[in-house]
This record gives sequence, C-alpha cells and structure tokens, in this order.
Amino acid sequence: MSVLAEELTDEYSLRPARRARPSRTSSPVNTPSIYTSVCTVVRSRSVPPHAVKSVVEFAQKAMGTADVRVDPKLNQALWARGIKSVPHRIRVKLERKRNDEEGAKEKLFTYASHVIVDSFKGLETTVVEAE
Repeated sequence: MSVLAEELTDEYSLRPARRARPSRTSSPVNTPSIYTSVCTVVRSRSVPPHAVKSVVEFAQKAMGTADVRVDPKLNQALWARGIKSVPHRIRVKLERKRNDEEGAKEKLFTYASHVIVDSFKGLETTVVEAE
C-alpha cells in the first residue's frame, strides 16, 4: 500500500463517531415546537393535553428518562391561551434529578420547567450547569 493510501485510511477511519451523552448534572434549555404535534388534532377539547404530551415526549427523547414531571408553571403556560389555542413554541428547561422515592423503577427523573423569553428568534439549545 502506498504512503498516501495509509494516510487516507488513518485520517478517514470507518469507525462511527461516538455520540456524546449529556452529563448527569447538565440542564439543557430547549424550544420544542408544539405546533407540529398539535396541528393535526381536531380543535375540540383536546389541544392542551396533547401539547403537554408532546413536551413530555420531547423530554423523554432529549434526556433519556421515561419518568418526566411537568412543573405547574409550565402547565399554566400551555393552558394560558385557552383550550383551543396553545402557543406554537415554548421554552423549556429540562433538569435530570435523582429519584428518592421508595420502590422507584428508575433512579433518575426529568423535571420540565418553563423559561420565559421575549422572542424565540435566534434561540438555540443552551446547557446550564445545575447547582
């Protein structure tokens, strides 16, 4: 094999890149798009519950825990515009916490809380280190 071929195989290895897992203490602040999961729901009396479910599903995927608890302020923000009109976007802080309950199935749970912002323009996911 030539020298050039050896350099190329070393530089472009075929191993898949490792995906960094979020640390146990980090708390990402995300903006899930609620409208994409709610737009197909018939505008009867079921829109805010679907919005809460979409936030819970987003938190499960982002943090990797099945147990997600929603802060009452986040629930109020989702229900603030009434039963037929939920906000299209909402800023959510996801915190991974230790479960201290007796007989808990999982060691960790995710606590989703509301973050108030003026505008959603230019916002990206930020990671806030937990205290």
